[in-house]
Parts: sequence; C-alpha cells; structure tokens
Amino acid sequence: MTPTKNRIRPAGFHVELIPPKQDSQKLEDDLQLFASKFERVMASGFTASITDNAMGLLAFQGHECIEELGLRARPGQVLIHLNTFHTKQNLDEILTACERLGINSVLAISGDGSPRLPKLLPSDVEAEGVASVTSVELTRYIRKHYPSFTVGVAFNPYEPEADEFEKLKRKLDAGASFVITQPIIEKNAVTDRMLEKYPVLPVFIEAWMSKKLFLLSDVVGYPIPEDAAFDPLATLDQLRGFYPDCGLYLSLVGFKTQYEAIEAMAAAEKEAAE
Repeated sequence: MTPTKNRIRPAGFHVELIPPKQDSQKLEDDLQLFASKFERVMASGFTASITDNAMGLLAFQGHECIEELGLRARPGQVLIHLNTFHTKQNLDEILTACERLGINSVLAISGDGSPRLPKLLPSDVEAEGVASVTSVELTRYIRKHYPSFTVGVAFNPYEPEADEFEKLKRKLDAGASFVITQPIIEKNAVTDRMLEKYPVLPVFIEAWMSKKLFLLSDVVGYPIPEDAAFDPLATLDQLRGFYPDCGLYLSLVGFKTQYEAIEAMAAAEKEAAE
C-alpha cells in the first residue's frame, strides 16, 4: 500500500459510467453516448468506473461496450465493477476479456440481484463454509486466479459500525487493496474512523453528483425530502477539503452541466500540487 500522503487518485477523479441496458429501445444512441463519455474521461486523465448491472437492471458489460465500440482502455484509467450475480463461466469470461483489453482494476461488490440474473455458488469460487457468495469470496477468487488484478471493495458508513468494520477486515484479508465508500455529502464520523484505523489504505470517497438528493434515502437509511436543497459541485469541493488524502469517486455525473467544472477542479489541484 502507498503512504498516506500519496494515496489519493493516481489518475484524477473516478467517474462512474453506466453501460446501456440490454432492453434499450435506442441502443445505437445509448452506445454512442457511452462512447463519448468514455472518451472524454480518458482524455481528462480520469478513471472510467463502469458499473455491473446497476440496481439489478440487465445491462451490457463494460468490456463488451469497449470492444464493440473499438474504444481504447488507457492503462490505469478503467475500473470494472464486478458483482456476484453471474455464472462461473461468465465471471471468467469477463476477467479474461479485461486482461486482454489491458484492464487490471476491479471493484468487487455483492451487487443488486434480480430474478433475471444468475448467482454465483460458493463452489464456483472455491468458497467453503459459507451459504452464499459475497464480495469477500469474490475478491479471494480473483486474487487467486487473476493475480494481475488490483481489487477494490465497498465501505458503507451507514451500516452498523462494528459489522461494517468486521466485513472490511475480511475483505482486506481476502486481498482487497483499496476502498470506495458509499456516497457521503458531509464530513462523516464513521468514514473518519475507518481512515484512522487504516492510515495507508487507498480510499475513494463517493460524491453524489445528482441534484436529486432524495434518491440517497435508501442508502443512508433515513428519508430525505424531494425538495431538499443540494449543490453537488459545492459539496464535491467541500469533500475535497474534508478528505485531501483521499480520491473522489463521482456518481451520476452530469456531463453537459458539471464535467467542465470538474476538469477545472482537477487542473487547479494539479497546478497547486506542482
């Protein structure tokens, strides 16, 4: 692991990209939109963080979109999310394809399932003594069979604290080497304690970039009114100040309304560091 002062983003912000859904009625348009966003993230020097069937909705895989569209995954600038809702064959196909494309970073998460999605069995990932596969078993399998991958995991500061810290320890013991938090919109005491406990662990703070703050209600565990005032860019700037030694993971970015300002933030930070 890297020293605390150097653990922030190696390639600027992590920008979340959601691949087109498989039942899209305008697939060609959605693919071209994905391509334009991907290319802009690459040009910015940021990391494209590509989701895996987000919210349990069947979507194309990130590597499928990259290959189909003839995109270039620049070294160190693509992070593929990988959840437990796959067959064993599909899991290995995804990892092998990512290796071929030069993608070597994975975020291992349990994920959101649905009746349309299969679920890995413990025997699929050589896990013993567990009833179901979680990100712990998935991380251990990837690190054992695909050692070239750097594997990250999630940290949820809204879960019961003792349980979440115990889960994080098991994830790190399984081979995880960086963490991405659930979205936070202010300085968070549980996240602070995690940073104190693991002072050299690379941590990325998730910043919620949608103005629809109420959509966070299910994550944080309490209702947020639909009319709650929220400025995503101002909050992002505050988080950069609260957590200067952490990277930033940006979810639901508005490419038309926010991206230029985000690039300017990164440029100013780089200039200040030099």
